[in-house]
Amino acid sequence: MKKGFFTCPSTIDESRLYGFSWLEHVLAIPSPLVCVTSYKANGLPNATMQSWCTFGGSDGFHVLFAAVDRRTHMYASVMEYRQFVVNFPSRDVLPRCMATIENNGAGTDEITASGLTVVPASKVNAPMIEECFLNLECELEWARELTAGGNFEVFCAKVVGIHMDQAHYNDDQLGRYGETGYLYNIHRPIDPDSGRETETQVGSIQSLGSHKTL
Repeated sequence: MKKGFFTCPSTIDESRLYGFSWLEHVLAIPSPLVCVTSYKANGLPNATMQSWCTFGGSDGFHVLFAAVDRRTHMYASVMEYRQFVVNFPSRDVLPRCMATIENNGAGTDEITASGLTVVPASKVNAPMIEECFLNLECELEWARELTAGGNFEVFCAKVVGIHMDQAHYNDDQLGRYGETGYLYNIHRPIDPDSGRETETQVGSIQSLGSHKTL
């Protein structure tokens, strides 16, 4: 049975959502989990765990970030240099990427401090994470307010180069999908009837076969 939800259910305490819409948690739609790297104003590497992104386009290939918080180091560094790298961690690399959340001081090389390796990008002025199986070099094309007067902006950047581990684009080896491939952010699902919350989780995607076989 379907139920309609048009306002925040009384079971959900909006003050505990840290600025996100209640729909974010009721829907809990997975989104790719990535680590965005750039340089701070002092030249040190910045790393930010980010989700809420999608990829595509026919006039070149683009990445869209739907909700970049203006109060973050990522926002400040990308707006200053307008170049960055989107790094995709595998399951074994994720804990070190998550450690960048704590190693975020202005005078800290956030990549090295988290046990990861800095590699210069080829096309943009930004650092890459060597241990991530896919790195997308990006140039910011535009940034716009998500909502008037809000804290979040939408970023659109053109992908100008990629670096991809051979074992991950070869499906006979690690491949792109399953537990060794792309990771997804499942952001704190909430049951709108009971208000019961589930902790934020990490998921992977499993192919079900071609459209013709389903």
